[in-house]
Amino acid sequence: MTFIRNILNSRSKRSGNFFMQLHKILGYKPKKMQVFQKAFTHRSMNLKDDNGNPLNYERLEFLGDAMLSAVIASHLFQEVPSGDEGYLTKMRSKVVSREHLNELGRELNLIDLVESKIPSGQFGDNIHGNLFEALVGAIFLDKGYKQCEKFIYKRIISPHVDIEQLEGKVISYKSLLIEWCQKEKKTFNYNVYEDTGNDDVRHFSVKLSIGDKIVAKARATSKKKAEEKASKRAFFAFQNKMSRMI
Repeated sequence: MTFIRNILNSRSKRSGNFFMQLHKILGYKPKKMQVFQKAFTHRSMNLKDDNGNPLNYERLEFLGDAMLSAVIASHLFQEVPSGDEGYLTKMRSKVVSREHLNELGRELNLIDLVESKIPSGQFGDNIHGNLFEALVGAIFLDKGYKQCEKFIYKRIISPHVDIEQLEGKVISYKSLLIEWCQKEKKTFNYNVYEDTGNDDVRHFSVKLSIGDKIVAKARATSKKKAEEKASKRAFFAFQNKMSRMI
């Protein structure tokens, strides 16, 4: 265990200011530094404790996700007494959407604190949100629920949770379009195919049809992104009808 501890502690020597960066992000002096070091250790480091358990941020990510959901749910429950279960669930999903958590992670430059064998430029977008969740989990273990709640209010609820604006926010245009098509009893189809083109990176193109008419086309670096992009274009084509589903 001493060997693992030395590896984790070495981050402070290499970065020089891990503690100070963390202090600035948290707004308080962290006590259980090993928990936070774990929160910024990527699985590529392949570290394990004496019992063979992995030492990386993934379990803290799970814990942070649960804490975010609990605090956001409590806030919405109090702020919107007229909201039913479905409404509150949808609103919470908008606050803790992967896209939003990725934005929060980027704002705090959390990726700069990561210990990894993978170059930072090769990470996918979701690492930003994953690190944010892991950070929240670490705060809970370091200081408990109240401090965790305080951090979530400071970083998410106060600056970003406006009920009126949130009601009009779309998390997934594809889900919205599918829901609308099912409600209106319309058939739809995403015709996705690999688009070789002249790009160095592989791209995919999609043609979105509603009924027998192609209503949108899009191109992106993954099938999922291409479908979402096409769905967004379709949404704006049918905005007056679909906006009632938000």
